[in-house]
Amino acid sequence: MSPTLRKHLALALGVAMLLATEVATAVAQPAGPSPAERLRQDTEAIHALGVSGVQARVVAPDGRHSVATSGTADLNTGRPVSPDGYFRMASTSKTLVATVVLQLEAEGRLSLDDTVEHWLPGVVRGNGNDGSRITVRQLLQHTSGIHDDLPGYTTPEEYYQQRHDVYEPERLVARAMAHAPDFPPGEGWAYSNTGYVLLDMVVKRATGHPAHQEIEDRILRPLGLDRTRWLGTSPTLPRPHARAYQLFGPGSRVDVTDQIPVDHENLSWVTTTRDENDFLRALLAGRLLPTRLLAEMKRTVPVNAEVQRLWPGGRYGLGLVERPLSCGGTYWSHEGGDGGYITLNGVTDDGRRSAAVSMSEARGDTPEHILDQENAASALIDHALCAGGHRGGAGELPLPGE
Repeated sequence: MSPTLRKHLALALGVAMLLATEVATAVAQPAGPSPAERLRQDTEAIHALGVSGVQARVVAPDGRHSVATSGTADLNTGRPVSPDGYFRMASTSKTLVATVVLQLEAEGRLSLDDTVEHWLPGVVRGNGNDGSRITVRQLLQHTSGIHDDLPGYTTPEEYYQQRHDVYEPERLVARAMAHAPDFPPGEGWAYSNTGYVLLDMVVKRATGHPAHQEIEDRILRPLGLDRTRWLGTSPTLPRPHARAYQLFGPGSRVDVTDQIPVDHENLSWVTTTRDENDFLRALLAGRLLPTRLLAEMKRTVPVNAEVQRLWPGGRYGLGLVERPLSCGGTYWSHEGGDGGYITLNGVTDDGRRSAAVSMSEARGDTPEHILDQENAASALIDHALCAGGHRGGAGELPLPGE
């Protein structure tokens, strides 16, 4: 072997050994938590705030599920949280209602530009309220200006007094009509549960059936979501479920599982993290609405300053919330909170990656506790949707270190 060839061979071997060393070093370096480990950490971080029970589920683009739980489902017995436990869906059901309304638009049975007066003559009237100036679209988007005045409890005593009260939709609307509008229709944004009470009434007038029946026939049955159920005026949940707790203040944590939601037409739905993921994925993948109307649903306006604290950069479409992702792009969601259960969820724009987390305690005693719980749950959703480097529906790209 010539000296020159020997020199080149030695150089090549040296480079190869250097590369091998670098590869070995890279392999030896920890790559950071896996998506499943991050989910477990984020679930435990929520529990560490003082939330009694947490369950979370992430569905990857290939359909694989990751689940994590933390805490207890019952503070008296200490039994573990079920990853398939039922919980009250609360305001996440607004997305179900909005989907039905948009399906009726697709069928020509109503128009988003119809007025409330057209469908519900004389219902929205008094104290400056005028149903002839408010459209179905504005109800869906919380831009109607209708003041929200749903009954609620702020102390343990009020909970025990009111937990089995039943309110018909007309009575809830009448409470709102006792107030002047928050702003002229279309000239602001304010979350209004009463607007969705009115939408339920519109659906019933347009179809002849209660909104919950239309949801069952049009969404749940076709998608096979057999663990999403409307309970009506039943104060109990199917098993398994975690007990629900409300923190009213230091030393005042109350089991509030036994109650009838105030707006039982809209808020008496129970579901699971599996069904909630499946619904959001089907919606964003275009399985429930024509392309034109899914695009209408995703036309958003900014939320007001108060809600921006909870949803930084958040925007509201037609029963659907758009929020930014830390890894770029945005995701779609609609959280819910009622009767001690608080749920956050999210799905990427293409419907391929989704996440849901249910907490069985509402730390609602101070604004700081509310915000801490919201931020911790929002971080879980963001981490889950950004796993794999997702950027606003652009596909799965590897993140550095993963």
